[in-house]
Parts: sequence; C-alpha cells; structure tokens
Amino acid sequence: MPDSRFHHNHGPFTLGELANIAGCEISDDVSDIEVRDVAALDDATESDLSFLDNIKYKSLLQTTKAKACILSKLMAKDAPDNVICLVSETPYKSYALAAQHFYPYPKQAETIIHDTAVVAGTAKIGNGVMIEANAVIGEKVEVGDGCHIGANTTISHAIIGRDVRIHNGCRIGQDGFGFAIDRTGFVQVPQLGRVIIEDGVNIGANTCIDRGAGPDTVIGAGTYIDNLVQIAHNVKIGKGCVLTAQVGISGSTVIDDYCVFGGQSGVAGHLYIGKGSQIGAQSGVTKDVPAGSKMMGFPARPIREFWREMAQIKKLLSK
Repeated sequence: MPDSRFHHNHGPFTLGELANIAGCEISDDVSDIEVRDVAALDDATESDLSFLDNIKYKSLLQTTKAKACILSKLMAKDAPDNVICLVSETPYKSYALAAQHFYPYPKQAETIIHDTAVVAGTAKIGNGVMIEANAVIGEKVEVGDGCHIGANTTISHAIIGRDVRIHNGCRIGQDGFGFAIDRTGFVQVPQLGRVIIEDGVNIGANTCIDRGAGPDTVIGAGTYIDNLVQIAHNVKIGKGCVLTAQVGISGSTVIDDYCVFGGQSGVAGHLYIGKGSQIGAQSGVTKDVPAGSKMMGFPARPIREFWREMAQIKKLLSK
C-alpha cells in the first residue's frame, strides 16, 4: 500500500469516474460505488481498486479482498462475485491512468528552484519548472515549461522541451568520447554539438547523455529512458522509444521511432535500428537492424534464429 508520508492520495473516487478516466466498461448499477485507493490484488482491501494483466497472477483474483478490479473481458469471466469488474482491452494502461488520478504527478504554476541549485544567468528556464537540490544548469541551456530536474543533476549544452522529467544524478551535455589516435598519443576532438531533448521525455537516475561532436545528440518526444543508461555523442533516438537499465548506445547510431531495448543491451556505433524494433536483454547489436525486427544474443540475430541455436546447443550438451 502507498505510504501516505511519501504519496498523497487524492481519492476517494467513484468507479464510474475511474472507468471513464481509464477507458473501462462498467455496469451502470455499480458506477456510484466509491473506492479510496489502488493496491495489488494480494494487498487490496474492501475499499481498493486493483488490476490483473498477467495470467500468472490469475489465482490471486479468487482470494483478493479488492472492491473492484481492472482486467480483460476474458479474465473477467473468472472474477468472484465480490469483485466488481472494470473491463479494459489494455488493463495495465487503464490501471496506470486510474492510479495517476489517485496520485497525480505534482505540477506547479510557478518555477521552483532549490536554494542549493546553481542556474547560470544565461540559462532560459520555462514556467512551472522544478529544479531540485544541488542541480547545476549551465550557460545558455534552455529548459521548457513543466520540466522536473532531479537533485544532483548537471546539464550543459542542452535544449530541453516541455514536460521532461530528468531524475536524480543525470549527466546531460558533457563531452562525447571523441579523440583521434596516432603513434604519438591521443588528440581530443572538440565536441561542438548539443543535446536536444524533445517534449515528454523521461530520463532515469544516473543516466548520461553526451553532447554531439558536431551534429546534435537527439532524444525524440515521449521516449522513456531507464536508470544507468549511456547515450553517446551524435546518437539520434526517435519518438516513443524505451531504453531499460544499463543500455549503451554508441556514437552516431540512429534509432528510429518506437524501438525497445532490454536491459544491458548494447549497440555499436554508426548503425541504424529500424522503426519498431525490439532488442532483447544483454544483446549486442553489431550491424543495421531492419524495421520491425526482434533481435537477441551476441552478436544480435533474429530471435527465432537465436532460440533455434540455443535448442541445438542444448541437444549437443545432452548427448
């Protein structure tokens, strides 16, 4: 259950209101019933709304004390009589919308900058921006309306759109890893680009996004980046992408819209990842990936090919 010391509940709400917000179907005769909170099936009380999206947890539906549950039409057939069903084609999304209604992300009309934050005089900060403790915003940086900059974050050489959330400890706009090599040693190549972060991007804690060497590094609108991700110079990421923890994207790689990267996967430099591709956890991409591909392994190859190889190896080891 959410701890009220950290999470402020805006409920209660009627099931009808929540069904409307979450895009669910509900019987009219129960739409006026109120629930006070959201909770997991096994933690819920008789005043809570829960959800079921994974068949793995179907058994919990039979024993839950929840007043109501968001679930698919198929799973609703197995709901006990004491549970009111809010039927959705996308139960997890519907739950997220309902939970946001109980616990909306805080927004303020005015910009709030913590006393310990350092914001350059030439930085341009929009309206309703939250800048937390010890954050550093460098010269000429632009931060759009409604952004949230977490504690201990540093930002330089960056243009940031609206409603961007940057979690604690991020490093954005630092030098890319660019240098020339010969027998006499290394020569640093000046990194003369920027980081462009479009609207609605969410960047996890301790993620690093290098500025471009000449071309900009670009993060497309609505992209979600997990904690501890490294994005190198000149990388272009399209809109609506998902990069989970410890992903690494090498320099000058282009990632098209709606791609998904599993944890600890990596991509070599100067590659193209086609629209809608999925890269499995701990995979290593060493060549261009066509649109709509599902890749796995090192070097990454089509996922069916990967699993066929694993099956053959298992057979060999069993002999």
